[in-house]
Amino acid sequence: MRRPTPLPAPESKAESDASERESARARQVAPPVRRVDPPRARDAASAPTDATATDLAAADEHETAPLTPLWVPARGHGEPAAVPTGPVADAEGAAPNDGVGVRDVWSAARARRRALRAEVRRFTARQRRRRMTWAIVGGAMILLVLGTLGAAYSPLFAVEEVSVVGTTTLDPAAVASALDGQIGTPLPLVDSSAVKAALVKFPLVESYSLEARPPHELVVRIVERTPIGSIQTGAGYALVDAAGVILSTTPQPIPGHPALTVEGGLSSPAFRAVGTVFRSLPDDIRVQVSAMSATSPNDVTLTLGATGTTVVWGNADDSMLKAKNLASIMAARPPSGASSYDVSSPSAIVVR
Repeated sequence: MRRPTPLPAPESKAESDASERESARARQVAPPVRRVDPPRARDAASAPTDATATDLAAADEHETAPLTPLWVPARGHGEPAAVPTGPVADAEGAAPNDGVGVRDVWSAARARRRALRAEVRRFTARQRRRRMTWAIVGGAMILLVLGTLGAAYSPLFAVEEVSVVGTTTLDPAAVASALDGQIGTPLPLVDSSAVKAALVKFPLVESYSLEARPPHELVVRIVERTPIGSIQTGAGYALVDAAGVILSTTPQPIPGHPALTVEGGLSSPAFRAVGTVFRSLPDDIRVQVSAMSATSPNDVTLTLGATGTTVVWGNADDSMLKAKNLASIMAARPPSGASSYDVSSPSAIVVR
């Protein structure tokens, strides 16, 4: 049978006092140590001895005892200086301010934003001035345009007078009275369709243009049709222009206009050739023509009324050159000394 382990001998009172004095001296020299998680015995076999239990009791006493300042000798003085062992001091030796609240943080943030906005305004002052200048200029231009348009489309610029220019055969007063419907209309709002409908009633009007003369005048420029002669129709003698538009109809040929004899009527190629030839003649020759005839586009013939001289023209090709050569040969040999001029070939004029 195994003998049990003998118990340790009890410690004397003198040794206990000496151990306590050494523990007190160690507490004064060494800084206190906090035990966060004291080790625990894992099993009964590893139970501490009496000496270990004494050390653990001393450690617990250190943990629960209040912290005592560590005294060190002050430099240059005989009295010791105390080193604080409480909360950590800042660089100036003052304890940090732990009383900062949410309101203080908001106030600091607002102050920072105000300072930032002030800096932004300071650095963007030139840009804001330039932007303001452009805004003022743009606003002034917009107001000017709107004011101009408002005045132009207002009764301040309404039509009060219609002037007709460019007429020789037409009566200007009759044309102006036909446009009385535009009186009182602002100049920019004159209805061109209504003006066209009023001028269609005048066959002599070939083309027209409108001109606004502020503040109250509307000018109508008219180009009249040029009659080339009168042609016999079932209703009488019709005065026509080169496009075949009937300008007027009378029972007898109209004096001062050539008599036209054309195969195929007003819509035939022969009539178009006659109209082209007549419009290419100079004014001094045109007034001498008393008759024009054509059976086809290639045999246009003119008759000079004063002497009865015949001008063989041929087709309407090179009519301008033929008219120029005819004027030259008539100046050299007047119609009174010639019975006919053949200009069908511009490069070889034949005079009989």
